Amino acid sequence: MAAPKPGRVIGAVNLGSFRVSALVAQVGEGGEVTVLGAHHRKADGFRRGYVVDMNAASAAVRHVIDRAEQIAERSVREVWVGCSGAGLRSEIVPAECEIGGRRVEGEDVETLLLLARERIGRDRGQLLHAQPALYTMDDAQGVLDPVGMHAEQLGVHVHAVLADPAPIRNMREVVQNAHYDVAGIVASPIAAAQACLTEEELDLGCALVEFGGEVTTIALFSRGKPVGLQTITWGSADMTEAIASSFGIRRGQAERLKCVHGSALASLADHKEMLPIVGLEAEGDAGEEAGTIARADLVAVVGQELARFTADVGAALKRMGGNAGAGRQIVLTGGGSELAGIADYMQGALGRPVRLGKPGFVRGMAEAHSGPGFATLAGLALHAANPPMDLRALRGGGESSGGSGPLGMAKRIWRIMKDGF
Repeated sequence: MAAPKPGRVIGAVNLGSFRVSALVAQVGEGGEVTVLGAHHRKADGFRRGYVVDMNAASAAVRHVIDRAEQIAERSVREVWVGCSGAGLRSEIVPAECEIGGRRVEGEDVETLLLLARERIGRDRGQLLHAQPALYTMDDAQGVLDPVGMHAEQLGVHVHAVLADPAPIRNMREVVQNAHYDVAGIVASPIAAAQACLTEEELDLGCALVEFGGEVTTIALFSRGKPVGLQTITWGSADMTEAIASSFGIRRGQAERLKCVHGSALASLADHKEMLPIVGLEAEGDAGEEAGTIARADLVAVVGQELARFTADVGAALKRMGGNAGAGRQIVLTGGGSELAGIADYMQGALGRPVRLGKPGFVRGMAEAHSGPGFATLAGLALHAANPPMDLRALRGGGESSGGSGPLGMAKRIWRIMKDGF
């Protein structure tokens, strides 16, 4: 992987089900990323992380990137794309090779990584990421750098993030129809982790829960690397639907009630506070007041939906083996995590520390884009500036882009691994 080029302008667009957002940023001399312009709008043409209207989706993408370029006074030809749907999933792929008790060489490491990559297989889906999660030497687990050490057998567990091929092609075409090239597609929790997880959280182990509009993705990290990813086809828009259905109001009004008056935590004052509502028969969302509801009733509906959501998150963490170690700390991102009191609610329900993950490690993010709903967008910029090591970049026969033989490649791999994200 080449070092970040100072002064390079990069573009990113996050294709969410609720909103589409884009930014234009610049890489500084020290590798720091400064946002020059960003914009977002309602997502048209997307449903549950899938493209359902190519023309509407392309128009939305073109609008946000064009507006970000205008604010930045810079233009981009290619963009990094954030993906939260398209059947995202992950699996751990093991591989082993015999060393015979001799000293491990760089060529051995590259051979092992190439073997692991081949075992992922194209028939399993579109490969988005492939990163070493765990290295073993005989009975030793979690070896950081086996080069120069003696072993009978060297092993690796690779974390592969996969997606359904056809939806990924549709996403590419959406961006290309907007007249931009796709530099790469990044799973949204992988990008968000780069923007809001600290080195200590990554090392000790944590779970990142991206609570989106119609899709929630959960990624597990341990010893600085991703070790699991699952998708829940439920998001904050489903909570809006439940509010609209419970009180017989339009979705637009339900969304406003949720955002302005909704809370994950109940209070004694909720029964005294009455909120005006407009019935479905009224013209538009701003029709004449049809009645009132107690804020306590609104909070009760929100609580019912969150109880189901939290149970699904807990079950997903259990399936990924996140009951201990890697899953002790939970970081919430995504637009749904902006609901008042949600971190405290989930902390009590799951019995684990929970915090909101706001965009970090980038400069120049506007206040409107400083919330957890834009963590993925900021992470895409960081990913574009300095992509993590990925097995897809390896070349068979010991050659790689910018490489000079297998030993050089292996040394670069271990240097990147030590740097982490």
